[in-house]
Amino acid sequence: MPNLPDRSNIDTEKRNPRSKTLHTMSVAEIAELINGEDRHVVLALKRARPRLVKFIEAAEAGFLAGGRLIYVGAGTSGRLGVLDASEAPPTFCVPATRVVGIIAGGDGSLRKSSEGAEDDAKGTWDELEKLELTSDDTVIAIAAGGTTPYAIGALTYCKTKRKKASPLTALLCCTTIEKPEHADHLLMLKTGAEVLTGSTRMKAGTATKLALNMISTTLMVRAGKVYENLMVDVKATNNKLRDRAARIIATLTKLERDAALELLDACDGEVKTAIVSHRLNVTAAQARDKLADAQGHLGRVLG
Repeated sequence: MPNLPDRSNIDTEKRNPRSKTLHTMSVAEIAELINGEDRHVVLALKRARPRLVKFIEAAEAGFLAGGRLIYVGAGTSGRLGVLDASEAPPTFCVPATRVVGIIAGGDGSLRKSSEGAEDDAKGTWDELEKLELTSDDTVIAIAAGGTTPYAIGALTYCKTKRKKASPLTALLCCTTIEKPEHADHLLMLKTGAEVLTGSTRMKAGTATKLALNMISTTLMVRAGKVYENLMVDVKATNNKLRDRAARIIATLTKLERDAALELLDACDGEVKTAIVSHRLNVTAAQARDKLADAQGHLGRVLG
């Protein structure tokens, strides 16, 4: 393959000098080494925090206006995007269309690797076309090595095929590179060489997950999905979440647990509605109206 790219200069493809004797180590030594290397993840996030803050601030207005957060990636990067997207509806009671994960090879790649799909630079184009992107949307291409054609191609689509309604774009990577032409933001998490050379499911994957946690959670907080440090928009779809919802209501209303559960049921499982209804002594319908007037921000209603 004469056109095969040489990726030896990519940080995540380099050999880690501290793990060159990995095959001779004991279980305890391997565990200690991996544990020690994982400390670089926290440092990488700390170094990247100013860029992450700048990016989140740039994405905030569009997201609050109803824009979507869209992750694109292949392999581990794609799975992490889908994972974060799938947690948004139950945690923040948003439609599944609000945070979207697109992975090379489709949903089947969540369980079984589809490594060849990542080489298709136009692999996302059909799905992105169906989304009818707007300038309120944010698209994050995730690629540990910063070169995955599938991910980079998504940025190209956003800036060349959606010129009249181009979304905000970012490349999230774990190596030192120049900002790609079609990325508005470059989010570099410099985690260094992996314990197992090239295995970006390790430090790079962990750092990526932490960055996605930061991005999505911060946007949801700013969108009024959180009050104090409580997930007041939690969708109580199982016993664990019903219990959590009841405890949140009890905490903010001083009701006993059983009374909180009754109030939750009376308000159709809507935690914020239940809290406003009790605290302001209004009906569930009136509570919903007050929340709507406050764009869903519980703090604005309670004062």
